[in-house]
Amino acid sequence: MHAHYVYDSSHTPATNAQRSLRHCLSSVAEMLYDHGYVLESITLAQRGLAERELGALRAQAPEWAACQEILETSGAATFNGYDRFVLTAMGRELMFDMFGQGAADCA
Repeated sequence: MHAHYVYDSSHTPATNAQRSLRHCLSSVAEMLYDHGYVLESITLAQRGLAERELGALRAQAPEWAACQEILETSGAATFNGYDRFVLTAMGRELMFDMFGQGAADCA
């Protein structure tokens, strides 16, 4: 009798990274709403969150810092020309995929 191995692509590093990224985006959306912000605070490239706002979020929602780091490291978020935290095109696309165009305002 021979052992038969089936490759399960749901556990690849890329799939796990995307799952972690989606979890962070979902958590970030929830934290934004819980603290009086809207998704457009980070989905519109010309807006973003200033360091003061990020500091307040880190203080009020300790998990924010870890999610922000994951978003930046993955290339889903960056700082715009005004030094404000925003999602990149990839981050906006994932947010759109998760919450819909109106919620992510990706137009």
